[in-house]
Amino acid sequence: MDSPSSIDLAKSILQVFMVLLGFGMLARVAAVWIKIPDIVVFLIVGILLGPEVSGLVAIQADSALNQIILIFGACYLLFDGGASLRFSVLKEVWITIVVIATLGVLVTATITGFAAYHFLGLPLLVAMLLGAAIASTDPATLVPIFRQVHVRDRVAQMVVSESALNDATGAVSTFAVLAVATGSGEFSAATAVGDFFFQSGVGLLAGAVLGYAAAFIIGHRRFDFLAEYAPLVTLMAVMAAFLSADGLHASGFMAVFVFGLMLGNKESFGFAMDSEEGRRLDEFVMTTALIARMLIFLLLGSQIDFRLMEKYFFGAALVVTVFMLVARPAAVFLCALPDRRAKWSLEELLFMCWTRETGVIPAALAGLLLGVKAPGAEVIAAVTFVAIIMTILIQATTTKWLARRLGLLVE
Repeated sequence: MDSPSSIDLAKSILQVFMVLLGFGMLARVAAVWIKIPDIVVFLIVGILLGPEVSGLVAIQADSALNQIILIFGACYLLFDGGASLRFSVLKEVWITIVVIATLGVLVTATITGFAAYHFLGLPLLVAMLLGAAIASTDPATLVPIFRQVHVRDRVAQMVVSESALNDATGAVSTFAVLAVATGSGEFSAATAVGDFFFQSGVGLLAGAVLGYAAAFIIGHRRFDFLAEYAPLVTLMAVMAAFLSADGLHASGFMAVFVFGLMLGNKESFGFAMDSEEGRRLDEFVMTTALIARMLIFLLLGSQIDFRLMEKYFFGAALVVTVFMLVARPAAVFLCALPDRRAKWSLEELLFMCWTRETGVIPAALAGLLLGVKAPGAEVIAAVTFVAIIMTILIQATTTKWLARRLGLLVE
């Protein structure tokens, strides 16, 4: 029999979920009414619900409940993003995706690091650690935006694919710099490159195998014995893809993205679902993805530490401004412009420069640095909070307007 304390804890968790889902629904309605991406409203409402304002939601960033929501939510949104992409489009732009998700992250981290060194007066290694921690774009943020703002296929698919691949680069570079900054190791380019290819390669393989297996058992003409349970198959396989890759010390986020890509392109392997079963799966994925991004961004908003932001805000805002207006454009033009195969137009390049929101992955890295008491971890967390707020409130809200001005919006 459960003790009273465990029952009280269960009730308090249920109450928190009730509050999150209730206010999340209202935020979604407001976002549709004012015609902006819903993650913007979720973030603002999360701030209002958090301990810094109303105190209705107070889930600690290092709690198991918070980690479950963030990990599963990010995985599901990555799966959803992968499932929306098409091989026919990706084969045109794969060179840009690979280069910008690797070299582009390093360019962004370096420029941002020098900005932190200059504006915050940090030691150079700590500044570079900050740059590495926030350099990767965030799939949990970008996937929902491109679900709601329909831009030219190849641009949207390039940005979403980049965000899935570059979390491995961001993590590897962050921990490589951390090892040097703490004196626990020396930087080795060969080791860093090897770690990146291992994490990405094993993640890609795990996702591909599970994606093909899932497509087989829900879409094969003769052996689709789990077709009517397709929503449960995808739900279980998302968790299996992440855990299998993560258990091998590879990129779990890469695995779930590739799993979604394989499942979303199952017709390319000769698999197809009954139209009714396909419709049910689409509705399930759409609803689950809405709940995932609702919980993620409400929680992110509720956990923003205004004490840290106030302490470092001016310098952090200058760093993030350089991050948005200098580092990202430099990475895009250096990595995408030389791709003669893709033949990016100036309008497409400018749009990609503006589309690099920060969210769950950088927040998780900042949290890990705080947890291990890394040098400058408090400043890194503050800059990460400011980057999340500035990029989501400024860039996400103007994505549709910019796409229309550049002639990239598909109505």
